[in-house]
Amino acid sequence: MIILLRPRAGLVLSLALSAVLLSASVPSAGAVDGLGDPVFPSLGNTGYRALAYDLAFDYRADSRTVDGTAVITVRPERTLARLELDALGLAVRAVRVDGRPADFATHDEKLSVRPAEPLRPGAAAELTVEYTADPRAKLPHTGWVPTPDGFAVAGQPQSAHTVFPNNDHPSDKALFTIAVTAPDGLLGVANGELTRTERHGDGRTTRRYASRLPMATELVQVSVGDYTVRERTGPHGLPLRDVVPSSRAAELEPALALTDDQLTWAEAHLGPFPFEAYGLLPTNTDAPDAFAFTGLETQTLTLYKPNFLRRPEPEIGPHMMHELVHSWFGDSVSPARWSDLWLNEGHADYYALLYRYERGWPDTRGNRTLTDRMRYLYGLGDRSRHGSGPVAAPNAANLFDSQRYTGGALVLFALREKVGADTFERIERTFLDRHRYGNASTEDYVRTASQVSGQDLGGFLGDWLYGLRTPPMPGHPDWTVRPAGEAEPQDGVRVAGGAGVARGSGTL
Repeated sequence: MIILLRPRAGLVLSLALSAVLLSASVPSAGAVDGLGDPVFPSLGNTGYRALAYDLAFDYRADSRTVDGTAVITVRPERTLARLELDALGLAVRAVRVDGRPADFATHDEKLSVRPAEPLRPGAAAELTVEYTADPRAKLPHTGWVPTPDGFAVAGQPQSAHTVFPNNDHPSDKALFTIAVTAPDGLLGVANGELTRTERHGDGRTTRRYASRLPMATELVQVSVGDYTVRERTGPHGLPLRDVVPSSRAAELEPALALTDDQLTWAEAHLGPFPFEAYGLLPTNTDAPDAFAFTGLETQTLTLYKPNFLRRPEPEIGPHMMHELVHSWFGDSVSPARWSDLWLNEGHADYYALLYRYERGWPDTRGNRTLTDRMRYLYGLGDRSRHGSGPVAAPNAANLFDSQRYTGGALVLFALREKVGADTFERIERTFLDRHRYGNASTEDYVRTASQVSGQDLGGFLGDWLYGLRTPPMPGHPDWTVRPAGEAEPQDGVRVAGGAGVARGSGTL
């Protein structure tokens, strides 16, 4: 169940006092645990799986802070005298395990919890963490997006645990229920579907949302602001819900109206939309330091900067398609490791570019077909590999370089040229079917491609994904690669992401 923090005298402790009390609870747990992800090795935690999160966020407009309660159902995989959650910047007030008070402490970006009795393997346990957070706090990286009238959330890739304590790795997907309490006049929204509205007698309202399908922590969206909800019906009766700043609803309507046709196009290529609803959340800020990217594929409710959506359709349509395609690649099928990010971004860019050129919108370099664009990218191949490494071997500093985006799209184009368009489509759909609502690795994709095509593609895709030199393009022996040191501008835009890492996107 959701435990909703109700206001009462003395409930909100100062962040400084909370930190003092927290550090005094138990000794530090010591060395940093983690899953050993090749990009973010300290993210995630071993010894258990998260089954469900019941989250409650209570926005306090006077202090602009958030009182939070996270009720996390976990299944231990071994006997646990202590377990850890990822957490940073959260002033924790209390922790309970199965209703009993538990000792807790923080170290590095972890919340260490010692239950009164060890947890037994296979027996589900419920952890309750009560805390306060300040969305404006200066942290090494943050998932909070402060706005003039509230906040939104952008946790990708490694910052969801600055918003709520969790097992912050996409390999541990779980079910989510989220309650958002805000003063009347503001609207609290979250992923999934609205299931209940509760109006309190103190001028505050709680809205509860549920996601029917598993979600990675980095895809959670929670927002409070002066919003208007626009509801409509998409293909096959799919509920469409856009959450728009009230003062800008009319000017953003032309962009919002594009979603229905975009869904029809995407479903024709990728199959039925995988979730219970879809929509856009143009958050109530265009501040350059709020978040440095344009859009983020938080599950069922894509985050955007509103000014971007005021541009003409040929400029915004491909980017909107990129974010929409993430519902299949990234949200439904999530990466097994962060080094598998090209599966998300390469597919999103590939289909966004295909959408662009099918619509007859040339890009800024005058390319009018997907093949034209791929030939241009092919010429930059060695330069991209020299500057950002192989497509499927990123590090934390270059994770969101365009090599994962248009570089990944070039790999997919090469595969299509190798096996043919019909076989490529069967590979894509088989991969999505096999891993729907779960996780997949680069190895999973190579295995699927080989099985569906009837040929061993391990060497071919291995060269494209991990090689330091750009392989020959099938069917195009006349295509050439420019020297790596040639001063040609890299395709794509590289900017500082809100999560503290480089975030790039092809100039769609």
